[in-house]
Amino acid sequence: MARAQKPLMETQAVGAPMPSGRYQRMVAKIGTNVLTAGTDRLDLEVMSSLVGQVARLHRQGRDVLIVSSGAIACGRHRLGTAKERKDIPFRQVLASVGQTYLMQAYDELFAWHDIVVAQTLLTKRDLADRQGYLNARNTLLALLDVRAVPIVNENDVVAVEEIEGVKIGDNDNLSALVANLVDADLLVLLTDQAGLFTADPRLHPDARLIQRVERIDGEIEQLAGERGERGVGGMTTKIQAAKLATAGGTHVVIADGREKDILVRLTEGEALGTLFPAAVDRLESRKRWMLTGLSLKGNIVVDEGAARALRQEKRSLLPAGIRRVEGPFERGDAIAICDSEGQRIACGIASYGSSDIETIHGLRSERIEEVLGYQYGAEVVHRDNLVLL
Repeated sequence: MARAQKPLMETQAVGAPMPSGRYQRMVAKIGTNVLTAGTDRLDLEVMSSLVGQVARLHRQGRDVLIVSSGAIACGRHRLGTAKERKDIPFRQVLASVGQTYLMQAYDELFAWHDIVVAQTLLTKRDLADRQGYLNARNTLLALLDVRAVPIVNENDVVAVEEIEGVKIGDNDNLSALVANLVDADLLVLLTDQAGLFTADPRLHPDARLIQRVERIDGEIEQLAGERGERGVGGMTTKIQAAKLATAGGTHVVIADGREKDILVRLTEGEALGTLFPAAVDRLESRKRWMLTGLSLKGNIVVDEGAARALRQEKRSLLPAGIRRVEGPFERGDAIAICDSEGQRIACGIASYGSSDIETIHGLRSERIEEVLGYQYGAEVVHRDNLVLL
């Protein structure tokens, strides 16, 4: 039990330093509750403050991308509709109406600083395909090269949960995908709370802010609360986003968007909110693409020995340690590797298709050719084609 509590205790050190004094490229995710200041409409004073901070960083030569929520809330206000209606077709109507006014607000506010903004709408399908992933990456990097500020959102008008493989689902995870896309140094998740607490501060006044989380484990995940009333995501999706972004080499901070000059101060390395240091050095593009999980075709469940070999010894995945295969998938497809409890521990490129792995799982590698009549190597997933979560 003491071992499980160690990461939490380490986060409570007052004034814990940021891992870097300055950040060059930042993705700022701005939640609905921040943009509306807890009301049912955009708060232009709040937006103006945030835009001013981005403009200040922009003048310093920093790269800033914004992943913005608020379109549905804006559309609901513009149409004057009741909050009770939440069916997906109507939410798409709200997003369609609201996105126009949201971008208009950003455009006018940034224009005061002589900065051009660029609307970028993405869906899960855009990023699941390797070519689509690279196209999105190249577009965003090109926008930064011409000193535009990309305003990114999921294309809610066409992306729905019912269309399998299309919807990412929340802007927290979208912001983590964007951070991985553009090799961001820092991802800032702005919300209406000061960061991650030991309990929900709205229900427990004695809850303490956790300033630094070295590793996101089950205990940290359990601290996440329920979803926000106006926004889609809550602390749960922010922890998911932090896990994805840090695994790709990006530092993450969850912080209060209402804090004065929050973006500028964080970029300079001031200790605010909850910091999740990057878990690895910057990953190569192909591994970041696998890490997104958007292209996964199936799962492989491994035993404790194989899980330990992957996690601690950085070994390849051999057929002997495989307990179960969940497909179908082909040789060369991206797959997830899970432990016996169903927890995803890695993603990788399969050297064998699911039907072949069904046949050889549990066997020693030297028997692969004997059983199949051919072999593509001793590894089901080679360590060079694998990225740990």
